[in-house]
Amino acid sequence: MSNVIYSSERGSLCPKCGKPVADCMCKKNAYSPNPDGIVRVRREVSGRKGKGVIAIRDVPGTLDDVKTLAKKLKTHLGVGGSVKDGRIEIQGEKLDQVLAFLKKEGYTVKKTGG
Repeated sequence: MSNVIYSSERGSLCPKCGKPVADCMCKKNAYSPNPDGIVRVRREVSGRKGKGVIAIRDVPGTLDDVKTLAKKLKTHLGVGGSVKDGRIEIQGEKLDQVLAFLKKEGYTVKKTGG
């Protein structure tokens, strides 16, 4: 592996795998949940101007599984949200509904934080 950072032929290259950024698999394979299989759910408000979100982490499966679960949750609850670094963030104060939905889907769920 050479120390080439940019190639006019291929564009910017990933520093980890050396492939073009568009073809890089490093970020897609970066998600690794906690191996104990417990999904952790907590309410967070820091850095959001007092607006609460429900953070869900350690979802077993691949990053695509996490994105699919996030879509199901958002549709079921009728709220917005996003997936960041393998973590699902659901907007609003819906902690009890999120816990109930995840249990219904067959996940082992643990409420963390305050």
